[in-house]
Amino acid sequence: MLEEKLRLITRNAVEVVTEEELKRLLEEKEKPRAYVGYEPSGEIHLGHMMTVNKLIDLQNAGFEVVVLLADVHAYLNEKGDFEEIERIAEYNKRAFIALGLDESKAKFVLGSEYQLERNYTLDVLKMARMTTLNRARRSMDEVSRRKEDPVVSQMIYPLMQALDIAHLGVDLAVGGIDQRKIHMLARENLPKLGYKAPVCLHTPILLGLDGQKMSSSKGNYISVRDSEEDVVRKLRKAYCPARQVEDNPVMEIMKYHIFPRFEKIIVERDEKFGGDVEYSSFEELARDFESGKLHPADLKSAAAKYLNKLLENSRKRLK
Repeated sequence: MLEEKLRLITRNAVEVVTEEELKRLLEEKEKPRAYVGYEPSGEIHLGHMMTVNKLIDLQNAGFEVVVLLADVHAYLNEKGDFEEIERIAEYNKRAFIALGLDESKAKFVLGSEYQLERNYTLDVLKMARMTTLNRARRSMDEVSRRKEDPVVSQMIYPLMQALDIAHLGVDLAVGGIDQRKIHMLARENLPKLGYKAPVCLHTPILLGLDGQKMSSSKGNYISVRDSEEDVVRKLRKAYCPARQVEDNPVMEIMKYHIFPRFEKIIVERDEKFGGDVEYSSFEELARDFESGKLHPADLKSAAAKYLNKLLENSRKRLK
């Protein structure tokens, strides 16, 4: 039972800091608490789905999940005014539930509900006294909008993110690997303030459909509101070099989105190309693709088919 939980929690993760601590947490606590924080975003895409999939895994492993809709963080990172951010946060909540998060096992929290309270503010000031400017800046490098000329608010951001873990009573902090420096800041400094260090779990950062970094400005992503036709069109044009498993965005979609949610997939092909082929694991599919037995066009077609199945509920609920 414990081994199965560990397998579920850690599958498709880049790292867990540390696995020994995670195992001890599962042994000692019947219903541990995990969280992920999101700056409210106008478009929820496959990058967000990456951590939502992990939250679903955690729920299935017995965790209570907290989703922080980080409105104050979004404001500090120049994502709009509070009224606009709060409206987007409500849409984000609906999107995460539509993607399969069990609302009965999840708590959604706006950062402004507790981040403006006296004790939290005092903790931010205490954390500021023990964190160098260079450390704060390095922690923000991966998530800041203005790397070259940051404003002071962006130095406060990582201190707050570390303290969110403590003030939300979290045992496990989840985030993309770009959050690692902030999580390590939390592990190092929270015990100095009398809080426990969290276990941290990091998920991969997915490539955009063009093989470059996923970016809203480039439009190289699939949104949860994209139509079936849009998904097919985008995947048909996606970067997908033959026989290349690594650094292939279509293969990443199969690995991180399709196989965790379907027990098997069927790639439909014309008889003259070998007919339909069934896969029960990503590893099987990867072997065939690497050997050339599976053509990129057939892979793209299968990815579009199953991704559209995953997005069917979100399209209906987010109209």
